[in-house]
Amino acid sequence: MKNIVIREATVEDSKNIIDYINIIAGESDNLTFGTGEFLMTLEDEEKYLVDILNTDNALYIIAVYDDTIIGSLNFTAGKRPRIAHVGEFGISVLQEYWGYNVGSQLIEYLIQWAEDTKIIRKINLKVRVDNFNAIHL
Repeated sequence: MKNIVIREATVEDSKNIIDYINIIAGESDNLTFGTGEFLMTLEDEEKYLVDILNTDNALYIIAVYDDTIIGSLNFTAGKRPRIAHVGEFGISVLQEYWGYNVGSQLIEYLIQWAEDTKIIRKINLKVRVDNFNAIHL
């Protein structure tokens, strides 16, 4: 798995991101949505990514292997000045790639990006109490 590329998502990734999300929706009970519950249209996803790309304290990254999205992480910090340095992220990996350190690579990218921004000082992850893999990570 040395050929995994971690990079910022672009508007051109929108369709593939939606396809990816519709797959992971049925693979884990740890997400906030299930199969058929992710209702963003292509236009909604494109706008969401444009908004992220135009925000200094937000990030959407993907893990790509053989031209396939196998993981993603989105981070958003507060909009008000007093909380612009604090944010929360969500992370997911295709079940087929669990155990290959994809999540670790995504988080390492996030931490490096946060250090580089000089804006982000606190990163939070809300996680279910029984999601031991996420807690360990």
